[in-house]
Amino acid sequence: MLQSGRRFDLANPDASEIEVEDIAHGLAHTCRYAGQCDGFFSVAEHSVLVSRVVVCSKMAALFHDAAEAFIGDMSGPLKQLLPQYKLIETKIERAIFQHLGIDWPPPPEVKRADYSVMAAEQLVLMPAGTNEWLRHANVMPANVEIRQLDPAKAKVFFLERYAELMSDERC
Repeated sequence: MLQSGRRFDLANPDASEIEVEDIAHGLAHTCRYAGQCDGFFSVAEHSVLVSRVVVCSKMAALFHDAAEAFIGDMSGPLKQLLPQYKLIETKIERAIFQHLGIDWPPPPEVKRADYSVMAAEQLVLMPAGTNEWLRHANVMPANVEIRQLDPAKAKVFFLERYAELMSDERC
């Protein structure tokens, strides 16, 4: 059951009612880094930042973590231990992209922007040295502002970005 009253079927996401409002709500209330960062930082805010870093595929970047609105965020190391989770996440993500008319799979520039934004986030939100693995992979921190919006503001931030992209999707 979603906050809107709609239902989301984890076993059959293609049959679910998928609405941007529910995605925005879920992502705005989901903290990145399994909550192990300095203060609250939502997946919704992260997603907007990634959509601003990419040159093209801005809508794909905005929704690149959309499955987390329905299944939560899980740290990368834990995902690696649970391959079935990754399959479920991918199935949900694909259903969201198809429902919203976004090309699947997201292009490689989205993952590059995701890592670049992550590197910037870790400089602000995590203890010194936690982004060393990204530096070793030649990932430079994106030039973004980490605002740490509360969930209500993060939801608005996400929905405003979605509306902006709907009226001006260039690439």
